[in-house]
Amino acid sequence: MVSVKKTKEAKFSRIGVRDSKLLTPKKREFLYDEINSIADEVRSYSISSEEIDEAMTSGVSLNQLEALNFARLIDSLEIEPDKVFLDSPDVISEKFGLRVSLFSSRNMHVRGTKGKRPQKAKAVPVEGVPKKISVIAEHKADAVYPVVSGASIIAKVIRDREIERITDHLGVDIGSGYPSDSQTIDAIKDNLANEKFAKFIRQRWKTMQIIRQARMNDFF
Repeated sequence: MVSVKKTKEAKFSRIGVRDSKLLTPKKREFLYDEINSIADEVRSYSISSEEIDEAMTSGVSLNQLEALNFARLIDSLEIEPDKVFLDSPDVISEKFGLRVSLFSSRNMHVRGTKGKRPQKAKAVPVEGVPKKISVIAEHKADAVYPVVSGASIIAKVIRDREIERITDHLGVDIGSGYPSDSQTIDAIKDNLANEKFAKFIRQRWKTMQIIRQARMNDFF
């Protein structure tokens, strides 16, 4: 999560901040330091595979888990923001924004999209006059708002560094870690019995379930 004053937000566009998927790893690394120097606050939280498995076993969806941790990051900010822009993993963006606002201890209202009237999420009694934070949740917001693009770059760099660390720890090139990466899939297939791999892989990951089912049916 990236927090920046409105007066400094334009700097993100000037230095080339945009959707992290459109940038090379070298460019993302450069912008990572630049974003940290411009932003007032940068917060991140890495959700472990064990945490995701436990949540899903308890009936908590990935979108709910993301909303909970978005709320935690917002609550951790030292400077209370006037607006929060969320890159919604849910195609019904306003629904995700409402989830975040309900998990947060801060006083928020979610702005509707396409001319809808804002919806009040909840009011939290606080000393004095409560400040309302406007929440704008949009699907693929990282392609629209520079501050969200900045946050996507921070997250991507942290993820890439973690993949490198895991690769070094395992001594196996696991590729990008995405299910669309054949190198990642092959690495998992070749190491299903490797206990060192287990702590880094979500057992309730749909891709993992498909791989295990294929192994049971001797498809590979």
